[in-house]
Amino acid sequence: MTLSDGFGRTFRYLRLSITEACNFRCSYCLPDGYKKRPGPAPLSRVELRRAATAFSELGLTKIRLTGGEPTLRKDFEQIAADISALQQVRTLALTTNGYRLEKRAHLWRAAGINALNISLDSLDRERFRQITGHDRRDEVLRGIDAAFEAGFETIKINVVYMKGLNDHEVGDFINLTRERPLSVRFIELMETGEHAAFFTRHHIPADTIARKLYQQGWTPKLKAADAGPANNFIHPDHRGSIGLIAPYSKDFCQSCNRLRFSSFGNLHLCLFGNFGLPLRRYLQHDEQIGDLKQQLIKAVRRKTAGHQLAQHQTGMTGNLSAIGG
Repeated sequence: MTLSDGFGRTFRYLRLSITEACNFRCSYCLPDGYKKRPGPAPLSRVELRRAATAFSELGLTKIRLTGGEPTLRKDFEQIAADISALQQVRTLALTTNGYRLEKRAHLWRAAGINALNISLDSLDRERFRQITGHDRRDEVLRGIDAAFEAGFETIKINVVYMKGLNDHEVGDFINLTRERPLSVRFIELMETGEHAAFFTRHHIPADTIARKLYQQGWTPKLKAADAGPANNFIHPDHRGSIGLIAPYSKDFCQSCNRLRFSSFGNLHLCLFGNFGLPLRRYLQHDEQIGDLKQQLIKAVRRKTAGHQLAQHQTGMTGNLSAIGG
């Protein structure tokens, strides 16, 4: 059994949000900080295991734990261990702001996480503070060292590329890949419902970086079936690679292979969709996993061809932490 939509796309990759909460105040996401909303608690550890089980039995081989900041959960390592134990899951990835990475990288590796994405939007200490609201650049950089020491082989750095904020640092980020097997991924700034004005001020098309890469001798690399949305580039003089995530490119959605499940049990077929399908009621008993799988199969057939970001239609995504980015 696999999950496929009406456009011939098969889904191998799940972004599983385990919390909306985040302790950073990134200017493009939560500039005023996270504010808890009234309502139910996030999915429990056992509910998350049941969700991951259903998706993995439907052919998804890669699961990424997201938030918010997923490592804020006190049971984070236990959640990771539960999901890594699922036989079908080959890649258990984590996206983190890195604030706990220096001290806990070895624990996360022991829990079965085998791929890391670390948000790092500036290499300049003061600019990092300006973007994130925290003076923690040095901690994050030490955390990257700790991740290598802990045995992580797949380490990616996520950089949201923004005009007037960090666009002058492209060369510095590229230099990180020269001696270390890092993948630096430049993410084109996306408009969200709460930050339209910020998007207008700071958006730069991703092809501006692509042109620079081609001029410097970088060449495209083929991606795996369960890989993320980045188009990757390699260079003979660099141990690492560069990735570009360009959601405004005309063919971005054609190769979509990922689904999103929120921390409250809603299936999101697109980050910028207009609805989330509530499925938490199918997570209350192990015996419901078969029913959940049937619901997922039916729902994915409803997936549309692509988002409407070019028309400034951001769907229900007010900020990126709400669904898991």
